[in-house]
Amino acid sequence: MKPQKKEPFWKEYSTVLASLLFVVLGYVSQSINGEESLPTIAAFLAAILIGGFSLFKTGFKNLFRLEFDMRTLMTIAIIGAGFIGEWSEGAVVVILFAISEALEKYSMDKARASIRSLMDIAPKEALIRRNGQELLIKVDDIQIGDIMIVKPGQKIAMDGTVVKGYSSVNQAAITGESVPLEKSVDDDVFAGTLNTEGLLEVKVTKRVDDTTIAKIIHLVEEAQAERAPSQAFVDKFAKYYTPAIIVIAALVAIIPPLLFQADWSEWIYQGLAVLVVGCPCALVISTPVAIVTAIGNAARNGVLIKGGVYLEEAGALNAIAFDKTGTLTKGVPAVTDYVMLDNEQKESELLSIIAALEYNSQHPLASAIIKKAEEKEISFKDVVVEDFSSITGKGIKGTINGLTYFIGNPKLFEELLDHSISPESKKINDLQLQGKTVMVVGTTDGLSALIAVADEVRESSLSTIARLHELGIKKTIMLTGDNKGTGNAIGKLVGVSDIEAELLPQDKLAFIKKLRDEHGKVAMVGDGVNDAPALASATVGIAMGGAGTDTALETADIALMGDDLKKLPFTIKLSRKALTIIKQNITFSLAIKLIALMLVIPGWLTLWIAIFADMGATLIVTLNGLRLLRVKE
Repeated sequence: MKPQKKEPFWKEYSTVLASLLFVVLGYVSQSINGEESLPTIAAFLAAILIGGFSLFKTGFKNLFRLEFDMRTLMTIAIIGAGFIGEWSEGAVVVILFAISEALEKYSMDKARASIRSLMDIAPKEALIRRNGQELLIKVDDIQIGDIMIVKPGQKIAMDGTVVKGYSSVNQAAITGESVPLEKSVDDDVFAGTLNTEGLLEVKVTKRVDDTTIAKIIHLVEEAQAERAPSQAFVDKFAKYYTPAIIVIAALVAIIPPLLFQADWSEWIYQGLAVLVVGCPCALVISTPVAIVTAIGNAARNGVLIKGGVYLEEAGALNAIAFDKTGTLTKGVPAVTDYVMLDNEQKESELLSIIAALEYNSQHPLASAIIKKAEEKEISFKDVVVEDFSSITGKGIKGTINGLTYFIGNPKLFEELLDHSISPESKKINDLQLQGKTVMVVGTTDGLSALIAVADEVRESSLSTIARLHELGIKKTIMLTGDNKGTGNAIGKLVGVSDIEAELLPQDKLAFIKKLRDEHGKVAMVGDGVNDAPALASATVGIAMGGAGTDTALETADIALMGDDLKKLPFTIKLSRKALTIIKQNITFSLAIKLIALMLVIPGWLTLWIAIFADMGATLIVTLNGLRLLRVKE
């Protein structure tokens, strides 16, 4: 995906500059030779033909097809000006329309600049090791499986997996997050990100057109081209508005001379001015410039919005549902509490025994305990475990130094000890009420320790939920398959307004449908994999960590490219600002037309006023739309 080479200014706007030159020559000739002289008319006619060539080409085509748009109106108005001898004003109408179009093109180019800058992020060549040789080759020639060597301070050219080395990588270009992430063996890296410290060797996993950055550019360009609901309204309105303006202009030109013996030349001129002022340039540009600017700004900040329709829908949300695991929480279990119950045994010695037993286990929570031991630098791999076995649904057991240890849920020890473990019941209950899974460690002689494990809440969850409530989102609901105790504990911790626990994937889908019935516009935030049905059913599906999964990019309407929930309030804020600016632009575009048309009644409307009203309105709505580039987190 190669960026287009930008033409020099003089070449890009050569027809406008040439037309402007002939207008100036026309006015010079007019002051020397007079208004009706051949050189004067020739200069103005040249300005009309050069500056209006593309305009007339489309205008005549549409006129023959009876398709009435702004180019049709301008074509009729300029030809009419020539018929009544208003060559100078016809030329000025052309040049001002051409300048208006150039400004419109410039503004849309500026709005899309963030996407063009993304194209330049990834290097065009990379150092590859192939068949024992190191070669600097173009990214188009790099194959899947090649080993890419990335030195400190270099940008990564292709998506891949680290096979050797350790470094920190700045992923701001993809995720919008400026804090570098540590990368080591088996970690994924993305094209366009910056290797800041160490030397990395990366195995290429995707071809250049399939990299994450290429997909983002492709999806954003598609989104910017897609019509939003407000744009569809404008198009539908313009379909009826443009023929109505032609009819009004014809009536203005014909009725006063026919019924009131007014001057034909004067009222034909007024009719032409109505055509020009009725040109819906500002109205037509009012929505796309805002949509393109907002989607480009979002992409630059690590939020992928897949169309104008989703941008508008996000601005009108009333309720947002969150999946718990991997969205409000990190999705990785961690040891939160380690409570010693046997004072005669050393804490580190017991943790070594626990880790050795869990090292043999396949239980999902075992990794949390092993990680805890590694963090404390406690050796456990050399501990000999004999007679290890799993007790289905209850825990594990194994013999170390002739003593059999058990790790499992409280029910396991009630059975082993043949009595209630009441002295520790309150501690266990308190930990469970905090949303933690409690494992008991001990022997047939008694309890040695309690270990509480929980899925850690993201640091940003609490502030994100609070910010959403500040923005006026009425309902924030946490959806989880966990038990009610765990669900309630985490829900209260992050501050959501409602908690729905013990839900299967189909239950989440049913709940989203129920929410839509009750609150209208509803978003679902999930990881884009197991939440796919609920994401698809919501008004707007928002996926976390889009940079890491193709599923998130494909399933969701909006993808937060990094695992950063703080991007969600920014997205809502940007969407609302875009909606406000679209409404302002449409209202202003129509109001300025109405005011200018009112000048027809006293006969004050001129072609000069008409074109300045139209061009001025176009410029104002364009600049208003570009304000969306300034929206920050």
